[in-house]
Parts: sequence; structure tokens; C-alpha cells
Amino acid sequence: MHIYVQLSSTNSQQKVVSKQVFFPWVPAQVFTGPRHLDLECITFCRFTYTLQLLLSLGLKTMAQRVLVGGGTGFVGRYVCRTLENAGYKSLIISRNPKTENHLTWDEIESTGLPENLKAVINLAGEPVLNPFKRWDEAFQKTIHDSRIGTTNLLKKAIMNSKNPPNVFVTMSAVGFYPPDQVKLYDEYSSPTTSDYWSKFTTNWEAAGKFPSDFNEVRHVIVRCGVVLERDGGALQQMLPSFWTGFGGRYGCGTQWFPWIHADDIAGIFLHAVENSDVEGVLNGVAPEANTNSQFANTLGTAMWRPSLIPLPAFVLRAMFGSPRSSMLLEGQNVYPKRTLESGYQFKYPTLESALTKIIRSK
Repeated sequence: MHIYVQLSSTNSQQKVVSKQVFFPWVPAQVFTGPRHLDLECITFCRFTYTLQLLLSLGLKTMAQRVLVGGGTGFVGRYVCRTLENAGYKSLIISRNPKTENHLTWDEIESTGLPENLKAVINLAGEPVLNPFKRWDEAFQKTIHDSRIGTTNLLKKAIMNSKNPPNVFVTMSAVGFYPPDQVKLYDEYSSPTTSDYWSKFTTNWEAAGKFPSDFNEVRHVIVRCGVVLERDGGALQQMLPSFWTGFGGRYGCGTQWFPWIHADDIAGIFLHAVENSDVEGVLNGVAPEANTNSQFANTLGTAMWRPSLIPLPAFVLRAMFGSPRSSMLLEGQNVYPKRTLESGYQFKYPTLESALTKIIRSK
């Protein structure tokens, strides 16, 4: 309800000023129209404004809490921001805690989960496509521990908690589906684990699954595609070459390129937290399927730049080695069937809408 309080004066030289004040808890019959402001009304306005401020601060302190592993990473920043915009308070697990809302993995392992959690989300994972990291045993162990190890740690902490959260949402990847130029995968597909990444993601997802006799907590798995935004991930690495006019496809460019805007992947995680009927696998990819060539052309168009210079396959293999280069040179056509069936509505369902928003927004 909006209340209009009119300030007036008998002095004709003074202007009448109208100010709109919002008091949601005041009955409508108290304010039937403009009233002349006197001392009592001034006092009442100050009192109600102070009460409103105190209530808003109290609601913030009582906000439901969500524990987010990897909340300082690229995807984690968007997920935490989306959660906080929806009224939740994010508690972040990080290797390098910076504020009082940050916890370490050692703390979770030694003392367990914090109390009164609505949900636990795990987004932790060392970036795989780091050209400055050699694909050796040490780096492979880091990739394993940062994903499978942290997921397993949180699962055990949830099972040992006296007051477990409502839901455990874990990150996975579309690499669960083996590369294929013909097949169309959705959440109901049951592919064979035929390559390195499909085997890895199968183990990654298994690390978060509860035993059959533990039914207290929902488990949602989000199989994520390439997350697009200019401040991180693959797109951040691509932009310099496209800005200078040297961008283009990877290899032959016919490989599928499953993608999703950062706002939508964060929205899917929020969707999983808030909807009690959502359980199991959700594909975190946009509904529109594109090849790598289509992606390069659409990005070039959005940037008003050509996209004519391909990055040869042998260069990518030399930079990343196998099997990392296969993530760029091979792909899979993935459709978010269960994600849509669960009621999630994409903000950016097409590549053109996503890239236009990213490139042309400040």
C-alpha cells in the first residue's frame, strides 16, 4: 500500500511538497487521503521508517543459509550472487578464506557442516584447460581431488550432520556423454563410458550419490556445458583473439558446442535449491544446439569482427595434450529435457541472445 503525506504551509510563498512513503503494515483506513503534516505525523513517519529498517535488517540476519563449495570461482560467483538476490545467505568454502563467511575444506572435514543450512552446493574444481599446467600425474590428481574429493567430503559431512540440509546440489559436466556427431543426448540417455571424460564424470557424479538407505536429503546433479560470460571461463580466453580480428573455429568446427549463459547456470542451481520436487540429473545447457563454427560466427557477428582464422587441431593438441584437447576438438549434442520439464525457464535460450547480451553490455 502506498501512503501519500502532504507537506503544506499557510505561508503562500512556500511550495507544497508531496512525498511518497511506503508502510506495508499500516491498515488502509488509517490513511484515507492526504493529511496536513503536524508534529504527531512527523513522529509517526520517523517511527515507522525506523521500524521498517530494523525489520529489514532482521530479515537479512534470519536469511536461510546455503553452503557453496568453490563459491569464489567463475561459476561460483554467479551462483552466490543469484542466491543472495533471492534472499539467501551464502557461506563459501575456499582454499583461501577472505571473510567471516568463508570456511576452509579442512574445517568442514574436521568439524562438519555449519548449523541451519537450507542447501549445500559444490562447484569446486581446478580449471582443466590451463595451458600453463602440464597434463602430468600431479595435475591429474589435482583435477581429481578438487572435484571428486570435495564432493565426497561434503556428502560424508551431510550424512554425519545431526541437522542435514534439504538438498545437495553437485556440479558435473556434459562430458558424461561421449562425443558423437549424430546422437542427441538428454538426461534420460544412458550412454556407455567409452572415453576419459565420460569415465571421469561418471565417478564424479557417483561421489555425490547417497546410499540407498539414506533418504533425508535430495540430490541434484547439474551437468554443465561451456559457461559463457566475459569475466571468466572459455569466453574470456577467446575474446582477445576475436577483438583483434584473429578469431575463428577450433579445428574443423563441426563438433558440437554445448553452452549456457552464466546467469542461466546460476538460475538452474537456484531452481534446484528452491523446488522440492526437483531431483536427479539436470542438463545445464541451453536448448539451442550449436556447432563450434556456428559459435565462432555468432561471436564474431556480435563483436563486429571477422571469424575467419581457425585454430588448427595440431596447435590445440600441442598446447593441452590428450585428453584435454578432445574437450575442444570433440563435442556432444545435449538437450536440457528434464531441466525444461522441471519448470526452469531460460533467460538466454539462443546463442545470439546470450552473446549479444554479453558483448554489448557494459
